[in-house]
Amino acid sequence: MNLNAQEIPQPMSLVGKRALVGGASQGIGRACAVALAHAGASVTVVGRDGAALKEVLAQLPAIPGAAQTHGTLMVDYSDWRAVAKAVGELVAQHGAVHIVVHNTGGPAAGVIMNAAPEDFARGFEMHVLTGQAIVQACVPGMQAAKFGRIINITSTSVVTPIRGLGVSNTIRAAVANWSRTIAGELGAFGITANTVLPGFTRTARLESLFKGRAAKNSVTVDAVEREALATIPAGRFGEASEIAAVVLFLASPAASYVNGINLPVDGGRLAMQS
Repeated sequence: MNLNAQEIPQPMSLVGKRALVGGASQGIGRACAVALAHAGASVTVVGRDGAALKEVLAQLPAIPGAAQTHGTLMVDYSDWRAVAKAVGELVAQHGAVHIVVHNTGGPAAGVIMNAAPEDFARGFEMHVLTGQAIVQACVPGMQAAKFGRIINITSTSVVTPIRGLGVSNTIRAAVANWSRTIAGELGAFGITANTVLPGFTRTARLESLFKGRAAKNSVTVDAVEREALATIPAGRFGEASEIAAVVLFLASPAASYVNGINLPVDGGRLAMQS
């Protein structure tokens, strides 16, 4: 799709906005970075793999007339202090970040009774403390611009825990309530905070989870996939681009009155469990 800045529908236009996208070297994060760039935003992609980030950077479109300046930020979300420093320096150098897509790899799979306290501490640091550090660095610029979007990528486990993901279920729920608290505190400044709950989406994370489940139960990966598909009314797994489309909406001016929600994007799976 070849658009110039004037051709982007105004309610969806992010021209003049800067976005920070975590976990952007692959999967959902990568798809979000591309979608936001297509809407005219200047996008900084964040991750640990510098080479992978450069590949993503090369794929981000430059919309004629949008004056975009894309970039990379290599930092490990498991170290919230390093993240706070890096994002603070980014803001000081380039100006306000208007859109934060808080996305990073989920905690390791496993039943909750086998999880050590340290596993919860690591998950809390990576997802909640790092998110807090990023938001604190970016909110002053959002307030000055009277426009801000904080979008967290978690899981449908926020609503219904997923078997075999004990630590992840716990930490994802913490992120969702952290986000809703932000929504209540910052809504008056034109800042929204929402959480997207992807269902089964074709990513490396899903592939890894299915392989682990197959090995644990001594069945084939195909059998695990068939079992999962049977729970989805849409009859298929989601694509990263479909999650990104929802993130784009939440990031846009069109979603200015959407605040404090947990939004499943799961092909109807949660609806069948209620």
